[in-house]
Amino acid sequence: MGQPRDNSGALFKNTRKTQQNHPDYRGDIMVAGVQYDLSAWLKQGTKGTFMSLAVTTKRDAPQQPTPPQNLEPQPEQDIPF
Repeated sequence: MGQPRDNSGALFKNTRKTQQNHPDYRGDIMVAGVQYDLSAWLKQGTKGTFMSLAVTTKRDAPQQPTPPQNLEPQPEQDIPF
């Protein structure tokens, strides 16, 4: 996979699943400049098949969030309270 983009991620079929409780899909996601591991399990519910997700901090990634990009400064406004 290429350079991660902020507020996006990807899941891939877990080809190393050896136990029932292992995730069906694994991948990663970046939110506010911080990378996370993403896991998903396929489950059956009353409305059909769905994915249950878990997000954990990526151990080998820097954990300093990056400031949001492309935001214009907001003018100061009087707060009425």
